[in-house]
Amino acid sequence: MVRSFRRGAYAAVLALSLASLAACSAGNGAGSLQIKPDSASGIEGPIEVQNAFVLTQASGPATVSARLYNNGTTAQTLESVKVAGSPAAVSGAHGGKTVTVPAHGSVLLGGKGNPVATIDTGSESLRDGDVQTAVFVFSRTGQVAVAINVTPATGYFKPFGPGSLPTTAAPTPSGAATPTGSPAPGATDTATPTGTQTGTPTGTPSGTPTDTATDGTTTNS
Repeated sequence: MVRSFRRGAYAAVLALSLASLAACSAGNGAGSLQIKPDSASGIEGPIEVQNAFVLTQASGPATVSARLYNNGTTAQTLESVKVAGSPAAVSGAHGGKTVTVPAHGSVLLGGKGNPVATIDTGSESLRDGDVQTAVFVFSRTGQVAVAINVTPATGYFKPFGPGSLPTTAAPTPSGAATPTGSPAPGATDTATPTGTQTGTPTGTPSGTPTDTATDGTTTNS
């Protein structure tokens, strides 16, 4: 009885050992290593584009969101992005002019404070639920093509969508200027009119008038 139990235990251990060896021998071709992300991705040389989406809103521009990886030893610049043949306007973080992906580093495209790529949604090709071809052009690697999903910028995607784009507030007037030559409300004009005299009129005699006789003798009236 005891011997039978031991034999069964040895057989179970042997079976587990063989299964482990078989799993290890699968190497890089194991099925678990072939799992791919649900989002779009593309690889060309040292550059890899992952988690790529076109995020739309009810009105206004759409944004391209993606994680850009540079596995090379030299930094590269993202020169342009096109979706369904339409160019996107690319700008760096905080309004900068370039988007640089450092060597052995990554950059997130889209989201507050990150580089952005905006595209006009007037094209009928950018309809929610569609899949379009996006082409990312880098300074050294060149083109990296990705099949990209067009998705509304809601829920999880909202922080990376058009709502994260910076806005410019309209300037507010500091105050209304008073028109030149017009008196301010409530003001009183205290100036003296031109030509009005305040003293005794010139030429008016003072005291007792005198008459001069024809012979030069002066008489009082």
